[in-house]
Amino acid sequence: MSVSVRFLGTGDAFNNRGRCHSSYLVAAPSKTLLLDCGASALLAMQRDGVNIDQLDAVCLSHLHGDHFAGLPFLFIAATYDVPRRRPLTIVGPPGTQARVQDLFRAMYRDLAAKQLPFEVRYIEVADGTRTAIGAAEILSFSVIHQENELSLGFRLTVDGKVVVYSGDTGWTEALVTQSQGAHLFICECCFYETRVDFHLDYPRLAAQRHRFGCERLVLSHCGREVLAHREEITEVIASDGLVVDL
Repeated sequence: MSVSVRFLGTGDAFNNRGRCHSSYLVAAPSKTLLLDCGASALLAMQRDGVNIDQLDAVCLSHLHGDHFAGLPFLFIAATYDVPRRRPLTIVGPPGTQARVQDLFRAMYRDLAAKQLPFEVRYIEVADGTRTAIGAAEILSFSVIHQENELSLGFRLTVDGKVVVYSGDTGWTEALVTQSQGAHLFICECCFYETRVDFHLDYPRLAAQRHRFGCERLVLSHCGREVLAHREEITEVIASDGLVVDL
């Protein structure tokens, strides 16, 4: 079995062109991890026939709903639909445990008041933190997205393969640094004409493309502008359900 990355959700917060929210399944012989768990992540996993019990960990880049609001649905599915008994690890920025638990209570108050039939282990990380999930190592790095809270990208090493995920970010030299030697770099590309400090646009990425040291670059979290210009874009634009074998 090789390491594969399934692009469960590749859309922006507005689900443009019917794309699901951000979520990427990294399946390796030793561990299976989810990078982000947007509100429609369970829908995407059901669509693609993913067994949610195979998940070992969920890594949250930041605490916006299109990146973490799928967790309560995952919890109830693992309680009633595909009963889970082994622990689930959730890695995320400071405040992750409180925010996830608050969201769970807001959506399913009665269930959230009870003990889940499986343990949820929270690991809160910062810029430069290295986290081991069995044989998988996750390096978190700071990116530019929120004014007051930390947003992260991840460099995941598992079974000899390296997957880098930008999360949501404006331009930062960390993208160049962390992409070096990666087998796959999943990079957000929200805009085409619009330029803001907290998201990336394709012209800016294209100008920096030669500096990325990855074997494969796939653009995701694509908004209306990018999808309207897809014929002019030379890089691979992810679509929901895409599978990349490494």
